[in-house]
Amino acid sequence: MPPTSTLWHLEPHTQGKHLVLRKYLDAWLPIMSSWSGRILFIDGFAGPGQYAGGEEGSPIIAIRAHAAYAAAKPLNSEVVFIFVEKDSDRADHLRQMLASIALPSKTSVQVLTGAFDETLTSVLDDVDAQSTHLAPCFVMVDPFGVAGTPMSVLARILGNLRSELYISFMYDFINRFSTTPEFASNLDQLFGTPDWRYCSSLQDPDARKSCFYDLYDAQLRQAGAKFVVRFELYQGQRLVYAIFFATQHPKGCDKMKQAIWKVIPFGDFAFRAAAPGQLTMNLTAASFALLRQHVLTEFRGKGWISIDDVLDFVSSDRTPFHTGHLRKCGLVPLEDSGQLLVDPATRRRKHTFPPGTRLMIP
Repeated sequence: MPPTSTLWHLEPHTQGKHLVLRKYLDAWLPIMSSWSGRILFIDGFAGPGQYAGGEEGSPIIAIRAHAAYAAAKPLNSEVVFIFVEKDSDRADHLRQMLASIALPSKTSVQVLTGAFDETLTSVLDDVDAQSTHLAPCFVMVDPFGVAGTPMSVLARILGNLRSELYISFMYDFINRFSTTPEFASNLDQLFGTPDWRYCSSLQDPDARKSCFYDLYDAQLRQAGAKFVVRFELYQGQRLVYAIFFATQHPKGCDKMKQAIWKVIPFGDFAFRAAAPGQLTMNLTAASFALLRQHVLTEFRGKGWISIDDVLDFVSSDRTPFHTGHLRKCGLVPLEDSGQLLVDPATRRRKHTFPPGTRLMIP
């Protein structure tokens, strides 16, 4: 159940979500600020910025990430943080916390008291009225349940080609209440379609979960996302929550996967790729054997290919691995085993794969 107090205790699994967020922002902020004059970070369910034990919430984590980068390298971009919180006491507490933090130059912070869907709709309406475009933005959508995050609003955000969504997908709520009539309208809005009812009718729990995930994935793509990374956090055998990350750019996709891998293993929790043939993400020989199999399956029989083609594939959402894994854990073992041929005219040394390298999987 959602907490009723202004502050509540930090759940251990929430730390995993926050660690991934921080690692991703450490990559996202430098990239976006290097070319855009203005960037946005929007936390749609910001909370009070603090937990009962004094731990920092996602708004403060985001501010800290920005401040750390700005201290190392002065920014040319204006960075705007918009924190949306429905509960007025929590919003006030967040304002108090932010007032005590020294912000880097060219940084502004707004705390808006209101519901995510209504507030973002108002922001987007203002953008449309001014005939302007939404600045490149990262939007965190982290609700307690299934209400208030309609696909129609997410689609408007994804209408900007430089927007990204980091969404907590509360499958436990969806699965528990999908047969409860009064939740039907919430789920219609969440998915942006009534087709979830078919998923709810499936008796096999694995098939039902896959159906819900695939439908939400498909709806995000229809809304404008070009890449969707989805992963789960398990405690033992219990699914805690799933995260959907929607982006327009393969670099964002690759950086999010890197962020996930950087925080594993995480205590008693395991990250898994939320796709058929679940992969528990840890640094094992078995995991990287799957990476090599993905590459073999994708490129076998296609003749000579460019290293760029392989990098594009691994950076995409078609594999849970990222490009940092590719050379040492993928290409080198494939070459050593004779499953990968390299055109010697395109490189100087074995086990290197510089731009222009041509590869063949016989």
